[in-house]
Amino acid sequence: MKTLIDRASEVAAVAAQYCDAVDRDARFPHEAIRAMKEQRLLGIMIATEYGGEGATTQEIAEVCTLLGQHCSASAMIFAMHQIKVGSLVTHGEDTQWHRDFMRRLTGEQLLLGSATTENGTGGDLGSSICAIERKGDTFTLRKDATVISYGQHCDAILATARRAPDAPNSDQVMVVLTKDGYSLDKTVDWNTMGMRGTCSEGYILNAQGENEQIFEKPFAEISAQSMLAMAHIFWAALWYGIATNAVSRAQSFVRIEARKKPGTPPPGALRVAEAASMLQLMKASIASSIHRFEAGRKNVDDLTSVSFAIDMNNLKIGASRLCVDIVQQAMMVCGIMGYKNDTPFSLGRHMRDAMSAPIMINNDRIFGNTSNLLLVHRLDQRLAG
Repeated sequence: MKTLIDRASEVAAVAAQYCDAVDRDARFPHEAIRAMKEQRLLGIMIATEYGGEGATTQEIAEVCTLLGQHCSASAMIFAMHQIKVGSLVTHGEDTQWHRDFMRRLTGEQLLLGSATTENGTGGDLGSSICAIERKGDTFTLRKDATVISYGQHCDAILATARRAPDAPNSDQVMVVLTKDGYSLDKTVDWNTMGMRGTCSEGYILNAQGENEQIFEKPFAEISAQSMLAMAHIFWAALWYGIATNAVSRAQSFVRIEARKKPGTPPPGALRVAEAASMLQLMKASIASSIHRFEAGRKNVDDLTSVSFAIDMNNLKIGASRLCVDIVQQAMMVCGIMGYKNDTPFSLGRHMRDAMSAPIMINNDRIFGNTSNLLLVHRLDQRLAG
């Protein structure tokens, strides 16, 4: 019987075949996503009683890393999907509609997109202008979304909005929108430096559905208890995959150079050692954050604590910076062979994809949030715990 990693490896092999074309043409990685569905990876986090496999945060992160070593766009799509699944798993068991939707997701291997940003909010996920408008047992929603993750290609979208037209911008809810219940009118193209295959254009989203599709918990709780932590962990894991592949290419380059001049260490050997050290630091940070999150899931008070928020913020900032620095080191090792796009050591795609990391929830915004938290929180001065 194939393990989860065996199945993910088969998807990664498919993704690797098309990663350059996906990047060059800024096209959706249809082949990799089809392989994910064939290997039934899209519902693995969902509990077995709803047809899933109950995969842990660690297992999902491992798949993100594996995919990230071969195709960053495919890995990001997988990660974004699992972040949305995480909201379902953590907060969707309270209603029959969401329980049934989880069964449908695993059965049909539905791909979930995200519509959490909006024109006019400056990228603030905790604020919405659009609002849910209820009429009897149904609702309507119109959202001017600056980005909807792979919007044209997903099977359902999880969107945020104000609870009602008279609610303040911070009083948000999240709702599951099924493909037969919404339309998309594109407003912004996706012509980016990196992560080109994620195809996350902007749209006017018009939707309708049943009130049961709206999560009962406020979005602020959903975000604090599952979404942001999973986002930072899964993103960091795929960035680690990018960085790992970059160092592997640099290591191969140095080994070839060493064979040319036996007994004389190549100039890039020290940089490979330094990159490997940074890679270990990145790995340790991700592992520590996964442990903290899994422990916190048994204690809601911990998940909503200031110290937990700071830890997750620091993971995102640290991992995004390290990814860029590590790929830069690898580029310096490989030199022109890494700079060119047609060699076994090419790192242009890695660098461009890595540069998205600091601006996915901009690091400056996260630093601002952390600085406010530190005004009321004392730094933990212990090594353990």
